[in-house]
Amino acid sequence: MSDADVVVVGAGVAGLVAARELTARGRQVLVLEARDRVGGRTLNAAVPGATVELGGQWVGPGQDRVLALLGELGLGTFPTYDSGRHLIEFGGRVHRRRDTVPRLGPLALADVATTWRALGRAVRRVDVEAPWHSPDAAALDAQTFATWLHRHSRTRGGRRFFHSITRAVFAAEPGELSALWAQFYFASAGGPGAVVSTTGGAQQERIDGGSQRLAERLAAPLGERVVLGTPVRRIAVDDGGVTVHPRTGVAVRARRVIVAVPPALIGGVDFDPPLPPGRQALLQRLPHGAVVKANVVYDEPFWRRQGLSGQAASEDRTVSMVFDNSPAGGTPGVLVCFVEGHAATAFGALGPARRRARVLDDLAAYFGPAARRSTGYVDHDWTADPWSRGCYGAFGAPGALTRYGPVLRTPTARVHWAGAETAVRWVGYLDGAVESGQRAAGEVEAALSGSAPSPATDLVSGLNQP
Repeated sequence: MSDADVVVVGAGVAGLVAARELTARGRQVLVLEARDRVGGRTLNAAVPGATVELGGQWVGPGQDRVLALLGELGLGTFPTYDSGRHLIEFGGRVHRRRDTVPRLGPLALADVATTWRALGRAVRRVDVEAPWHSPDAAALDAQTFATWLHRHSRTRGGRRFFHSITRAVFAAEPGELSALWAQFYFASAGGPGAVVSTTGGAQQERIDGGSQRLAERLAAPLGERVVLGTPVRRIAVDDGGVTVHPRTGVAVRARRVIVAVPPALIGGVDFDPPLPPGRQALLQRLPHGAVVKANVVYDEPFWRRQGLSGQAASEDRTVSMVFDNSPAGGTPGVLVCFVEGHAATAFGALGPARRRARVLDDLAAYFGPAARRSTGYVDHDWTADPWSRGCYGAFGAPGALTRYGPVLRTPTARVHWAGAETAVRWVGYLDGAVESGQRAAGEVEAALSGSAPSPATDLVSGLNQP
């Protein structure tokens, strides 16, 4: 049995930020990670001539915590390509648009504008610190986002537009999530416009070398204190501290533990004593979105010569969203494709060859025959990833926030909670993950303050022994 001040479960951005903060305060920290890599829901992949992202990748204005951290770690950013016309398919036809609103009739366009204003007003009323205390919280949390949209949007075209936005933002159908959660999510980003925009919004910037480099830079100073391939099976709390039991290897004794894994995975850990009923009920009401993310490589970004941004969207196609994901230098050309919501479940069941063929078919429908002449392809099904079980993140089902929201960030005995879903600002984003790690580290430091840090001990020896 090894000893530490704090054990962090999960080497995603949230867990590594927490470990960094506590280590800087002189605490002895050990990070246990189930995967054979760091980064959690960020994942880089090598394709011919470039590195691309298969997980979370964008940062943007207002995401002050992650931008400051990138600067501290010496990681730069570059703008997402956003010049030219966007391709929007609606009603079976692809249109070139300067904005991302499809070509609709005047009634539907007016309906979209009216509903958008109503959503903005509703979002401004949300208390991001405690959304369950927001005006009309009970009524909003008792209905799905689909119900809210159908009450405010009066045309078929308007409703289809907002259903497409919901899938793009949450990788889920609007009937799956609470109206209160949807509005809280938008409010945490400063409004729905920030969430859906590229320039000036959440998709504005990319990280040099890929977003997983953020986790790798965070992990590097920790060295062997980050132990990979070590899933946690049990966390036992007693009056003297916490004992963390990996599936293999020796147990670790600590004074506090930070759990920084996706909500769907927490149920796979045996807690002794069991988690309080409210915490268990909350976890059962935080399902994850479903998404498969693919990157398709070309010799050059041919769409730019056609005056296109590389951005495309459709409510009907398997590939519902596309962005230009080329490196900063412009070559090779890369299109990143998203299959979201219900479509991701069926798509993920296809074999690799059939997935690639389906993606190329949809890209050809958007961009023409040149889209079939790819030189590389890579994808990742996040619903099938055993250590994520979905993406982009978790969302609240109806009733989750008003009944159990107050326990979302509240420590349980000596157990603290981190992860992008527990943030107040930019919930579900890299910035939210950074915030949650800093907050959890602050909670732990406050709990441990007043006593001297533990002496340095060998925290790694024996962890991988049978």
